[in-house]
Amino acid sequence: MCGRFVLFTSGRDLLEEVEALPGVSRVEAPEGTPPPRYNVAPTQQVPLIRFDGDTARLDPARWGLLPSWKKDDSGPPLFNARGETVAEKPSFRSAFRARRGLMVLDGYYEWKDKQPYYVTPAGGTLYAAAVWETGLDTLSVSMVTTESAGEEMSWLHNRLPLFLARDEIEQWVRGTPEEALDLIHPSRMAGELSFRPAAKEVGNVRNDYPELIGG
Repeated sequence: MCGRFVLFTSGRDLLEEVEALPGVSRVEAPEGTPPPRYNVAPTQQVPLIRFDGDTARLDPARWGLLPSWKKDDSGPPLFNARGETVAEKPSFRSAFRARRGLMVLDGYYEWKDKQPYYVTPAGGTLYAAAVWETGLDTLSVSMVTTESAGEEMSWLHNRLPLFLARDEIEQWVRGTPEEALDLIHPSRMAGELSFRPAAKEVGNVRNDYPELIGG
């Protein structure tokens, strides 16, 4: 489960991070990169990374998938897609077959007993498996989730984003659906995550400032 995240890496730093991904020799960001954000919520705009040959493209996308068959954006936003059912569920199966990309995070929030925690890697950014659509003439995205692995994170929540190791990214974005399905397992990255209490003000989506992440 991931319903709030943080991305403070921006500008040239973000472009260089993406350019360093396996198989990427060029990065395009026609609309630029977003400013630092500390409380990104569903239905807001997030940077979606898509691939065309050796080019990675960053575009703003609605966080909450809008399948092609939807007639409006009513209903709960589809901001997470369970990895175990992403290939079969009507809302996601078409995107999973042909439109897989990445969401980039510096960390995310999870709640336990009403206390928010900020979850972050030891260093660098995180790349979460994602699927995207263009229903309602809107670029939209959903983050794929999987079961938590081991006690490192399962005490906090039984699910987490499907964070991809660098050597898994090309298989997810360029592989066949069958090859992508092979990655649907508890993330190898779980052991590299750490957590700390975050400010309770993160519960209000209008709050967006560095002090939210604690530390």
